[in-house]
Amino acid sequence: MFIQTEVTPNPNSLKFLPGKQVSNIGTIEITKKDETDNELVKNILSVNGVEGILLASDFISVNKLENTSWEEIKHIIISLINDFYSKGKDFVLDNKQNDDKISLSEIEKNIIKILDEKIRPAVSRDGGDIKFKSFEDGVVKVQLQGSCSGCPSSTLTLKQGVQNLLKHYVREVKEVEAI
Repeated sequence: MFIQTEVTPNPNSLKFLPGKQVSNIGTIEITKKDETDNELVKNILSVNGVEGILLASDFISVNKLENTSWEEIKHIIISLINDFYSKGKDFVLDNKQNDDKISLSEIEKNIIKILDEKIRPAVSRDGGDIKFKSFEDGVVKVQLQGSCSGCPSSTLTLKQGVQNLLKHYVREVKEVEAI
């Protein structure tokens, strides 16, 4: 199995592409070993210098500490991913986590639709994700995950990209904030 890697705009994040399905339940970010029982996730989070991972449909983004070099940990992560899939596993995440669904207003549904269709694909290409958290008094709160979390250009992307796009499509949106 050949695992490709891609650099992201965040120098402390690297995108790993196993060429196989990673998550069939959506994008999930995990930053603590005790947040999961998943073997691969626990193993990657156990690598010295790794501070979080994001699992998407076809890639894994790994965030490292700034003082850790990719040369120290990249080959270990590739080996862990290879070992996981060589055991005959088809994907990393396969059972839905319990998400408490709350009723959303039409404006919130529209915001989520714009995020899903117009923003998430671009953010995903850079190894990250963006999650809707709330909308109140014209302010949309989102959570940046994966490569986007802590990326030097994320504030610019958020204000000039996400905010401008949402304001264009949803007139009630006045501002976008990351939490």
